[in-house]
Amino acid sequence: MSSIRCGRNAIRQIVRGASVRSSDGGVHPLFHACQGVRYRKLEVILTTSIEKLGKAGETVKVAPGYFRNHLMPKLLAVPNIEKFAYLIREQRKIYQPQEVEEVKVVTETVEDKMKEYEAAAKRLDNALLVLRRFINVEKLRARATKDEPIELRSPVMKEEIVSEVARQLCVQIDPEHLHLPNPLTNVGEYEVPLRLPKSIPLPEGKIQWTLNVKLRCK
Repeated sequence: MSSIRCGRNAIRQIVRGASVRSSDGGVHPLFHACQGVRYRKLEVILTTSIEKLGKAGETVKVAPGYFRNHLMPKLLAVPNIEKFAYLIREQRKIYQPQEVEEVKVVTETVEDKMKEYEAAAKRLDNALLVLRRFINVEKLRARATKDEPIELRSPVMKEEIVSEVARQLCVQIDPEHLHLPNPLTNVGEYEVPLRLPKSIPLPEGKIQWTLNVKLRCK
């Protein structure tokens, strides 16, 4: 806009000085220079896609009057300066439509569930669950021989084993799936029978599913 005003002022000075035409009848070159300033196209950034002009975010050249009278009042475009360019970029990051990913719901069959149960049972059967617990120091010192078992300060219950199975092996079981008549009270290794559904096939040569548990001193 300032360049347009300068062009108009220059024209006025030329007209007042009666020097628009030279002595040989030609038009003064400054007159053409001022006209060039006056009608020079502006670079603007489109905020909305406009047919035959460009898409939103693109930089295009338009006539100053078209920008001033049509684009700017309707906020269809902004001047191509760094401040507006940055705002347009950030706006497009936030409001740019994203492709919606189509999610297909797959129905799980009974066969798939049985395969999942069988994989979980094999993971339990092949794993070694390690638990660290405090020991009873007084009874440790009172042992007659080193072969006597080391007693824990507090026994390990079914619920503790179920919790550790979920944490260490990422398998969810219930306390009734463990055949543990009495809590584990001593340091050592135990083979705890598992009560799993009979529909889960056992590996060849196995009579029942088991879980190996090892209790260590903490």
